[in-house]
Amino acid sequence: MGLRQHNPTTPGARGRVSPTFSELTKGNQPEKSLTEKTSRSGGRNNNGRITSRFRGGGHKRRFRMIDFKRNKIGVPALVASVEYDPNRTARIALLHYEDGEKRYILAPDGMKVGDKISSSRNADIKPGNNLPLRFIPLGTTIHAIELKINGGAQLCRSAGVGAQLMAKEGDWGQVRLPSGEVRLVHLDCRSTIGQVGNGEHASVHVGKAGRTRWLGRRPHNRGVTMNPVDHPMGGGEGRSSGGRHPCSPWGQLSKGLKTRENQRTDRMIVKRRGKKS
Repeated sequence: MGLRQHNPTTPGARGRVSPTFSELTKGNQPEKSLTEKTSRSGGRNNNGRITSRFRGGGHKRRFRMIDFKRNKIGVPALVASVEYDPNRTARIALLHYEDGEKRYILAPDGMKVGDKISSSRNADIKPGNNLPLRFIPLGTTIHAIELKINGGAQLCRSAGVGAQLMAKEGDWGQVRLPSGEVRLVHLDCRSTIGQVGNGEHASVHVGKAGRTRWLGRRPHNRGVTMNPVDHPMGGGEGRSSGGRHPCSPWGQLSKGLKTRENQRTDRMIVKRRGKKS
């Protein structure tokens, strides 16, 4: 993938940095059997109440069904195309298996059309192959990591991210995540070799507000610009931060407050993110 800077022929093009999409297969259409219709909620729950503010609109999309389980054990596959997915930051790759089945997976960095990949404990350690952690050498960069055996990949699925297998002890392995957190993962959980592709996604600059609206994100109104009746940080003569820590309209602190409450999996975290020792 490469990035392209635009000539300032319009205000929206000034400062815009967009991907070149050079890694995508040209003239390719999504596999129809692997796409399905999606409906947009506009940030509303099943009662019609807004639970996620500043969401709505956006371009119509079809969802691509991604194979996060990689349970075609021992069946080789050929990479038929690398495609754009409007529902995620990563690129996706269409696999044609030898038995005739087609599936989408996340495209790792360096994957090209014509590559042969497989999902097996005996697979080579190369990008795209899927193995249980038990059979992956220490220090290998991995992504699409399962947290439950045969439960499907949950970790490291965004563009450009990759984890590292640090150690193995008994039935558990230590995986260092992109955040710096070191976590225990069962060695029978599967993961994919390599780093997720489209690593330059973080350097893309949209250039204008309209491109953000196309993604379904509406303008965000800051609390300090509101009135006291609407937000705890609102009001004041002139611009002020309200004399209190940043919070939501309902008083939930937004900086520094630890919100993790899953005590069941606390024992799986060897080292917290952000800790230097």
